[in-house]
Amino acid sequence: QVQLVESGGGSVQPGDSLRLSCAISGFTWAHWTVGWFRQAPGKEREGISCISANDGRTLYADSIKGRFTVSRENAKVYLQMDSLASEDTAVYYCAIRPGRTLVLNHRVYEYWGRGTQVAVSS
Repeated sequence: QVQLVESGGGSVQPGDSLRLSCAISGFTWAHWTVGWFRQAPGKEREGISCISANDGRTLYADSIKGRFTVSRENAKVYLQMDSLASEDTAVYYCAIRPGRTLVLNHRVYEYWGRGTQVAVSS
């Protein structure tokens, strides 16, 4: 059974940094892609980054480009978030799909974690 568990969320001030982790287990695909998504209250789920595990290619949404960095080490995927702002407040999710295609559409991801809350306020 595929499982994803996010951790690393918390309450921080504007300008601070956080690193989210996504621990993945139970999958058997040879090629896979992990995406990071977030959902703020009253808003749709937004794809913000993804990484192809086999070759390390990455994709970022314009809203976080230059501030967030996605990386992978073994079966863990990380999202380093710098220069956080109030508009980054949301529940952050990781998700996984088979294949190498980089895509930020949440509808094509098959398995999801339960999310971790990030709150940015002064």
